[in-house]
Amino acid sequence: MTVTAESLSPVSIAGRPADFSQQLMHDFRMYGFGVVTDHGIPAATINAADAAARRLFALPDAVKRQWHLPGTGGARGYTPFGVEAAKDAAEVDQKEFWHVGRELPPGHRYAADMPLNVWPEVPGFREAALGMFTAFETAGARLLEAIAIGLNLPDAFFSGPTRDGNSVLRFLHYPPQPTAPNGIRSAAHEDINVITLLLGAEEAGLELLNRDGSWMPVNPPEGALVVNIGDMLQRLTNHVLPSTTHRVANPVGPAASRARYSMPFFLHFAPDYQIETLPGCVTAANPDRYPEGITANAYLLQRLREIRLL
Repeated sequence: MTVTAESLSPVSIAGRPADFSQQLMHDFRMYGFGVVTDHGIPAATINAADAAARRLFALPDAVKRQWHLPGTGGARGYTPFGVEAAKDAAEVDQKEFWHVGRELPPGHRYAADMPLNVWPEVPGFREAALGMFTAFETAGARLLEAIAIGLNLPDAFFSGPTRDGNSVLRFLHYPPQPTAPNGIRSAAHEDINVITLLLGAEEAGLELLNRDGSWMPVNPPEGALVVNIGDMLQRLTNHVLPSTTHRVANPVGPAASRARYSMPFFLHFAPDYQIETLPGCVTAANPDRYPEGITANAYLLQRLREIRLL
């Protein structure tokens, strides 16, 4: 696969798993990001979720704030403007968002670590959100299989660690920019989770930090899926797969007057999964950076405190 200096080349998920894995892993190792077409998420599912999210964010601020749960780390429901910030950032991000998590049966062993979902009084929202969650999870399983193949692991290596994982679907809304914005839409950061699957990145703004210190725009084709490595997978692979710094820059020109909507899916390990360096990712040239393991839930809580959600 050819990767230009301007953007990542899209990779089709169709075809032989080994070929897809090789192409995707090339970009993951080099950039921590990849762009995937033919991802299998139905357009009807995406459109329904997008429409439901727009109806939600169009509600008055006072109405949305009734579904904000302070002190929960934004795990479920609404998080208003002026709350989340990138680690060590001076300003908060210019965004509001809604989180939907896994629906667990009563008495599930992870119930203490995964709060119940909050459902707004928006027609069709629950059904659309859960349909989108399921579709993202299906696509994520195929991507993790490709990563396992690329790491010379059994194809199903990640299926156990992510079964009933603490994954989160986020509906994001960035408002039109004021003349003198206080900060940027989303400051430079890395994701906490295993991998992130993102729809809605066609609207300009998403950028990743190159190894030479320059910012590279990520310009996916219409409907393509942007995928990036999170800190949990970076830790597990001893940085063989990097969790790359990225941001959503403020728009310029006519785009500044438009709102931006997107749907990232943060795929997580199960809360009690022990993140321990994969032996195959330790070499003399790349010694083990993390000799002590940590559970996925402990790592998550540690990072949520750093970004001011706890």
